[in-house]
Amino acid sequence: MELNDAILGRRSVRKFTDYVVTDAEIRQILEAARWAPSWANTQVWEFVVVRDKGLIEQVTGTYVDKNPATKGSLASSALIVACAKTGISGCYGGHDVTKFPNWFMFDLGIAVQNLCLKAHELGLGTVVVGLMDHDACKKIIGLADGFEVVAVLPVGKPAVKGSQGPPRKELKDFVHLDTFGKPF
Repeated sequence: MELNDAILGRRSVRKFTDYVVTDAEIRQILEAARWAPSWANTQVWEFVVVRDKGLIEQVTGTYVDKNPATKGSLASSALIVACAKTGISGCYGGHDVTKFPNWFMFDLGIAVQNLCLKAHELGLGTVVVGLMDHDACKKIIGLADGFEVVAVLPVGKPAVKGSQGPPRKELKDFVHLDTFGKPF
């Protein structure tokens, strides 16, 4: 699969078949995340693969009511909980040095995008779930202090073929030249 095909074809998937994602597939997906760039190569990401059905139910139970990813997460054979070590990315000497103190979110976002694109290449689907009680999920998976749960990604074979996707803004609507408001 060409990169552009993956970028244009990947969709958020919330309905999965009963296919059991293999450990080898999960390793390939996580290997793609491993190669993401990060602040000063800190690689602050941590991923927890949840396979146990009881734990899948508990993690999914941390989603807010009516989260559209609930049914898909319960139907998936694996959840990948994306976590990050705090106080390192965007920091020097333990102090934030950027305007935005949660730089780990940027690093983890890049890693998660790699993960989602690799899953798509393998014929698998994902959705990034963030509408949840992060602290409750942290307790369920036994995440240590100094780390935060950022998102949960159910992984599985899509139950329906991907659609064209929602419309996107035109470049002219969000790209500027030299100064904000000057068309590119």
